[in-house]
Amino acid sequence: MIHSKLLDNNNEDNLVFSENLYKGACVKIKNSNKTFQVIGLNRGNEICWVREWPFACNSKKTFALEISEITLQIFCSNNSSG
Repeated sequence: MIHSKLLDNNNEDNLVFSENLYKGACVKIKNSNKTFQVIGLNRGNEICWVREWPFACNSKKTFALEISEITLQIFCSNNSSG
């Protein structure tokens, strides 16, 4: 079963989503079909750091992202096809 929360343009809903976002959560982001995992959060600046999920051990590609760029929080699956 996949648990998710879709964001809309309502700032109040985005605030609730931001508060429920946690380190380790898997998310989808705008302009990408890939899944990413949150590895750090700075709620004060509304920024998080993410990496592609599932990640390759030899890859250390992480990047900062505005929390508002997250469109969906999903269940992290170990299945690389999903």
